[in-house]
Amino acid sequence: MFKMITVSLKVFFAILLSLCLFCGQSQAAYERNQAVPVEKVVYGQIESVKHVTQKQLVEDSHSGWKTFGGALIGGVIGHQFGGGSGQDVATVLGALIGGGIGSQHGNQQYYLENKLVELMIKQDDGTEVMVIQDVDPGMSFNAGDEVRVVYLTGYVRVDLAM
Repeated sequence: MFKMITVSLKVFFAILLSLCLFCGQSQAAYERNQAVPVEKVVYGQIESVKHVTQKQLVEDSHSGWKTFGGALIGGVIGHQFGGGSGQDVATVLGALIGGGIGSQHGNQQYYLENKLVELMIKQDDGTEVMVIQDVDPGMSFNAGDEVRVVYLTGYVRVDLAM
């Protein structure tokens, strides 16, 4: 009876750990097939292109989960040692050490480098606009290129005219 409960606890902890790992993966803000309402499209010509690199300090937002996961794994490992009250002590010490390691790993900061392109565009209606957007490696812009300025709800995107 005790071995069956131990095995099911191990399975439970393995599933919980797997869920914690999958929660840390980033997802796109939208799906590729998700429709976005377009307000208007204006064609124009690029007058100037400037590449900009922006660094942003990012703190790890999953530090709580890493501390919890470290404590959980440490507790499971500690539970494998000793017997009786010695096993309980090993479990608690393993959880404390694992939580400490997870907490230290979770307090990391790093710089995220954003590559942007600043485009000065003279639109066909005579107005000039400046658009800053993420660099798309598959689409490079040069002065004189014909482009379309797509005005979407809340933001603007520039593409090469087709």
